[in-house]
Amino acid sequence: MIRSAAKNFEDVAVVTSSADYGFLADELDLNRSMLSRETRWRLAQHAFATTGSYDTAIANALERLEPSAPTLPLHTNDEFPQTLRISWPLAQSLRYGENPHQRAALYRDNSGNGIAAAQQLQGKELSYNNLVDLDACWELAQEFDEPACAIIKHTNPCGTATGGNLLEAYRKALVADPVSAFGGVIGVNREVNGDTAEEMAALFVEAIAAPSFSQDALSRFSSKKNLRLVVVHPARTTRMLKQISGGMLMQDADNPKLSVADLKIATQRAPTEDELNALLFAWKVVKHVKSNAIVYARDGQTIGIGAGQMSRVDAARFGAMKAVLPLKGCVAASDAFFPFPDGLEVVAQTGATAVIQPGGSVKDNDVIAAADRLGLAMVFTGIRHFRH
Repeated sequence: MIRSAAKNFEDVAVVTSSADYGFLADELDLNRSMLSRETRWRLAQHAFATTGSYDTAIANALERLEPSAPTLPLHTNDEFPQTLRISWPLAQSLRYGENPHQRAALYRDNSGNGIAAAQQLQGKELSYNNLVDLDACWELAQEFDEPACAIIKHTNPCGTATGGNLLEAYRKALVADPVSAFGGVIGVNREVNGDTAEEMAALFVEAIAAPSFSQDALSRFSSKKNLRLVVVHPARTTRMLKQISGGMLMQDADNPKLSVADLKIATQRAPTEDELNALLFAWKVVKHVKSNAIVYARDGQTIGIGAGQMSRVDAARFGAMKAVLPLKGCVAASDAFFPFPDGLEVVAQTGATAVIQPGGSVKDNDVIAAADRLGLAMVFTGIRHFRH
């Protein structure tokens, strides 16, 4: 019936959204109970968009149901869809894309989750780059159960830390690389209170993402008129999309959980309890660093981050070069295996005492022998975290 009405828009006005009631009532009052052709045409467009989205939702749902179940509820099919149907409404046009000569827009799914659905409380309009960086820092902060803070610059963490409270976590994250933190974005997994806001407000950042902000925090941020504050629902993504020329890639989100029991000790020396805790922390962070990646960490705090290098040896060197705090006694995480001992040797030269890496190289035995020779404890995860 909606389709039929929309096809006959010359004589019929079809209304599919209560959001249209106000302007329709105004136009009817002003135009002697008549609607213009332009309005009827716009309503017809909305009607076809509504029925199209409805059909898409039904087709997507039916494709995920198992026909073998004799009665409801049917079992869901978790395979990738045979046809990728996306019908997301335009949430907002953006000032520009990654660069001023590129146009950009934000489209939002119907989940109500994530950065795309965040509620902005204050500040300038969010830009394309703000949204990409906010997504990166928010996802990293959600890795931790304890209070955590992630400071992101160009989608890479420049400082990440956990603490007994959010203020402690922020201080530790900031001191890890205060120079790079300037002009970045911050993501946290706890409500921002007044004391934390007071210190965050002293640093120039573009945006802050949090599950909530206290009234005291909002008051302290109020003088920073351009600072963007966004409240985000904490749900995690299960599938990821990435557009490429001529198509779209889809993959499961990189969300495996790793515990001490999952680790394989590869060296003669096993890591100490403190080293294990630091290794698991570093492993959560390195997942969010562009490959090739090396993360140096200690006691719930990043010390140095080597991101996006073509050589793993260079990633190890760059991470050490970026370190502001002492490296001696830290641990290191590698997002993928060491193909040769040279990268591991650079890590050892920095003063690191333990390493976490996926393992799986044909040169694993050589790398393990080098670790034993250098006195390193090394564990294998069996999981790789490439991030492109």
